[in-house]
Amino acid sequence: MLQVQSNPAKAPRRQLSVALARSEDHVRAAQALRYRIFAEEMGARIVTRELGLDQDLFDAWCDHLLVIDDQTGDVVGTYRILAPHQAQKLGSYYSDTEFDLTRLQHLRPQLVEIGRSCVHPDYRTGATITLLWSGLAAYMRERNYNYLAGCASVSLVDGGHTAASLYRKLTETALAPVEYRVFPRCPLPLQALDQKLDTEVPALIKGYLRAGAQVCGMPAWDPDFNTADFFMLLSMNNVDQRYARHFLR
Repeated sequence: MLQVQSNPAKAPRRQLSVALARSEDHVRAAQALRYRIFAEEMGARIVTRELGLDQDLFDAWCDHLLVIDDQTGDVVGTYRILAPHQAQKLGSYYSDTEFDLTRLQHLRPQLVEIGRSCVHPDYRTGATITLLWSGLAAYMRERNYNYLAGCASVSLVDGGHTAASLYRKLTETALAPVEYRVFPRCPLPLQALDQKLDTEVPALIKGYLRAGAQVCGMPAWDPDFNTADFFMLLSMNNVDQRYARHFLR
């Protein structure tokens, strides 16, 4: 069982652990957390079979990485992980619904997709994020997968100007080579947006970049979540050594 304990010195008031969900109750707890964050906090339009749960057809095929408060048993952070053999059975990654991934076809046997990342508002600390990344690193190491990919979302609450400016900024330092480019099925209309804002890189994308990930092309527009989604790709062979020393122990 994948299990990484937090460092009590970094989180003196809470003892947290990270593990893969082993029961339907844990999966439902992750779905409830996702609903709280995406629907109630971010205002996403979620069509769900059960009120209060964020569910879709990919959930049953995925592993669900959970950060758990050991004192309360509550799920306070989650990542959804789709392994390549499960994507093959399903016939698709989630990212296939947003991007044309043709140029990554040769990576699919080693490509793990992550998504639906969220953390409870009371637990948005470095300790929680560190546990999630440690759990992902352990997952990749134990299964000997080489590529990690996922969509990192940026809110369009300002009409998309921040996302467009962020893309311009990322193309200067973190754009993947042309052979790894993906193409959005519903592109964000960059030319109609202000791309010159001085924008901060969001924490999630900053985490990808620090690990050594690259952005693989223009962002897609997700109207249900009202976000611009950036497809990020990380080769485990190119992981930044500082990241490797911290997470790949």
